[in-house]
Amino acid sequence: MHFRPVLLTLLLSLSATNAVIAADQVPVATREAPAFERYTQAAGELVDQAMSYLGIRYRFGGTSPETGLDCSGLVLNVFRNAIGLDLPRTAAEMSRVGENISRQELKPGDLVFFNTMRRAFSHVGIYLGDGQFVHAPSSGGKVRIENLGNSYWAARFNGARRLVDDNDSPPAGLMLAR
Repeated sequence: MHFRPVLLTLLLSLSATNAVIAADQVPVATREAPAFERYTQAAGELVDQAMSYLGIRYRFGGTSPETGLDCSGLVLNVFRNAIGLDLPRTAAEMSRVGENISRQELKPGDLVFFNTMRRAFSHVGIYLGDGQFVHAPSSGGKVRIENLGNSYWAARFNGARRLVDDNDSPPAGLMLAR
């Protein structure tokens, strides 16, 4: 996704004839994708990666699928492995990055936040679409899918943030993983 312009530049610079190449002659794989297509690709990667963690056991403070994940550990792993974005460690810190969005604006890949410990933004999950989100619940639980409309989650919904947008740059203050 991020390498298409570089690849196109490389192809053009390696041209033995130094001729100008028309856009319709450049292989489709090297052309820049439209913004919506880039967004849906990144969102799809996030959703696919999140689904691969289903069934991993919950562990308070956990950041490894092998030993268990807490809610923010799950989100950290998904964003790093799917799109190479390093996020802050806690749900509260994550709630301060990206774009604040309403519940009606949710798209797959957005972060959803809940007040589950009598404090704002104490729990985080990843929105999947159709009112569903994936999260690492609590002690004794496993990574699973829930419905935002469920009375428990609806009553505790705190807000949402969008970290993946129509551009290729990471949100302010975040770094791409190396």
